[in-house]
Amino acid sequence: MNNIRASFRIDRGGFRLEAVLTLPGRGVTALFGHSGSGKTTLLRAIAGLERAPGGFFSLGDTVWQDESRNIFVPTHQRALGYVFQEASLFEHLTVKGNLEFGLKRISEAERRFNLAEVADLLGIGSLFERRPASLSGGERQRAAIARALLTAPKLLLMDEPLAALDLKRKLEILPYLERLHDELSIPIIYVSHSPDEVARLADYLVLLDTGKVVASGLLTETLARADLPPTFADDAGVVLETVLSAHEEDHLSRLDFQGGSIYVGQRHEPLGRRLRCRIHARDVSLALARPHASSILNILAGKVTAVVPTNTLGHMLIQLYVGPTPILARITERSRRELNIQPGSQVWVQIKAVAMLT
Repeated sequence: MNNIRASFRIDRGGFRLEAVLTLPGRGVTALFGHSGSGKTTLLRAIAGLERAPGGFFSLGDTVWQDESRNIFVPTHQRALGYVFQEASLFEHLTVKGNLEFGLKRISEAERRFNLAEVADLLGIGSLFERRPASLSGGERQRAAIARALLTAPKLLLMDEPLAALDLKRKLEILPYLERLHDELSIPIIYVSHSPDEVARLADYLVLLDTGKVVASGLLTETLARADLPPTFADDAGVVLETVLSAHEEDHLSRLDFQGGSIYVGQRHEPLGRRLRCRIHARDVSLALARPHASSILNILAGKVTAVVPTNTLGHMLIQLYVGPTPILARITERSRRELNIQPGSQVWVQIKAVAMLT
């Protein structure tokens, strides 16, 4: 398997980045953390834009940096595409001209995509004759991604590509990013500070806090951990991989996952479609007996496995399992004490809201 291996240590006076990682060689890896956690510094080191003394980086058998052997491949010689927060298109060229610029950077023998393919993938065929100044923020970013793909990268780096967009433009471009995830075999390393964005797009997650990697692993497993630093507790929640199993009366659809089922507003995808959803810890409450008169539809039996404090006084994060599937709940310390919730407790899990991500 063509894993990605990285080891960097960068000192900047009051800030130090220390990262040793082995990442999957396909799918989307998200670098997630709050501002100043080191996400962009790590991405720049991977790209070779920042040279880390003693650093190492390899993509499968290809080594781009190994200071112990005096190897450092300059950025322009690395087979990577880099998409920044700002699209950075050439304003004097049309969209097609910008794409052709990317295509001309490599020989015909090295090309993996053509203009028609990337135009279809990112929905920009109708924009070819327009100049960047006439495009929306989402259209500009799609053109920038297309240009990066036409350089035939073996690794695509994306540094908060949606950060400069308003909500409407983000919702416009997210389906295209999902297509990249579904249809491309090249690995993508995606920087973001948006938990919903990460939950929607990523397969693998790296959590950074004050320059250190505090957790890394499969998205679903890492988000469900209860031992993460308290700074992540406000955004705590799990991602469920579900299957759309039934359309029921009252405009509801049933999603099945390992260990149970949940109901959501009616979906229009065909039955059998795999759907991803997020359940925020703050939208989960617990009871010792099954509620019989409740407006909450999603009530599941669970077993508590961990109880940890958050960085908000009087609040606790509870990790529990519904069958083999982890769920997180955020409750007050008073509730935990009055219900005597502790590892091993059998509880009923009430899910007040489900955020669909696909």
